[in-house]
Amino acid sequence: MRKQQKHQWGSAIVLITAMALIAGGCGPRGPRGPQQMGPPEVSVITIKTERLALTTELPGRTASYRVAQIRPQVNGLILKRAFKEGSDVKAGDLLYQIDPAQYQAAYDQAKAAVAMAEANLPAFRAREARFKELVADHAVGQQDYDDAVAALRRMEAQLDVSKAAMKSTKINLSYTPIKAPIPGRIGRSSVTEGALVTAYQPVPLATIQQIDPIYVDVAQSTAELLRLKRSLANGQLKRDEKQQNKVTIIQGDGTPFPLEGTLEFSDITVDPTTGSVILRVVVPNPDGALLPGMFVRAVLKEGINEQAILVPQQAVNRTQNGAPFVWIVDQAGQAVMRMLTLDRAIKDKWFISSGLAIGDQVIVEGIQRLRPGTPVKVVPHNAKAAEPRAEKQMKGGR
Repeated sequence: MRKQQKHQWGSAIVLITAMALIAGGCGPRGPRGPQQMGPPEVSVITIKTERLALTTELPGRTASYRVAQIRPQVNGLILKRAFKEGSDVKAGDLLYQIDPAQYQAAYDQAKAAVAMAEANLPAFRAREARFKELVADHAVGQQDYDDAVAALRRMEAQLDVSKAAMKSTKINLSYTPIKAPIPGRIGRSSVTEGALVTAYQPVPLATIQQIDPIYVDVAQSTAELLRLKRSLANGQLKRDEKQQNKVTIIQGDGTPFPLEGTLEFSDITVDPTTGSVILRVVVPNPDGALLPGMFVRAVLKEGINEQAILVPQQAVNRTQNGAPFVWIVDQAGQAVMRMLTLDRAIKDKWFISSGLAIGDQVIVEGIQRLRPGTPVKVVPHNAKAAEPRAEKQMKGGR
């Protein structure tokens, strides 16, 4: 009986304790309901203009500054080759020697003919002078005098012919040593000693290419050319006269060439197949690192934009149709979509042609929960980016 009473008292104590706990939970400090979430926090940048030097990167190809194809100007037998293939030569260096024997003999013969005409000429002149005096005294007939004058003129003409022949043979003789017309690097030789060559043959004996400096021919579309002219005409761009013609060359592996080139001229003929014009750039190439025929890229300076607007690329989104837009915070503190016109990418930013104004607050981070008209809590972008770094420094200090 006593055991049953003890059991009943224990059950009553447990029941009372449970009711007390329930009563405590239902008091003034009752159970918490769902938390009310505040406006989403977004990091923004405030739009301001800056001075921006605009450039254009265009494909190009290197070409020799000067090219000379070496061909003989007289017929003959090659006696020797005086250069090493692939070496650098100077203007006037001997390249080949053609056998000069027949040309030397022809020159000597023409020279002797000139000497003979010069030796006979004084006698014809004296005879003409004597006959001139005698015909005045009627000692000789007029016909005799006329014959003396004609003989003198023939001898003078013969002297001129002999001199011309001597000059021609001398020129041919001077062509027997074949010399470099330009400085540069000479390629392989198509003939060896003992080869018979002919004047102005179609196959060159060798080719010299001057590659210091070297040309870079760049193709620019006419649409891009017209856009640049309009930008300069309406004042969006200003020319930097000191640096305008300077060009940076990007090599095939992506590394910039250490020396800047100079824009020499722009062609006026449009290629009908590509719709582009050729810009020619002259680049110093003292070490011969750039070789003819290499594909490179040229960075040309367009001009200076004094009122450029740049935004981080991560802030720019696109609609389903691909139209670019950003989220901005209006005066009421709400998120609003703003459509943009993009010009080009500048490193990790977009250069904006239209759509933003000075003072606009562009949302960079926290756009996932945004809808048009959503109230937002604004935090400067740099300040928000600094928070994780500060926490990391604190953890590191601990």
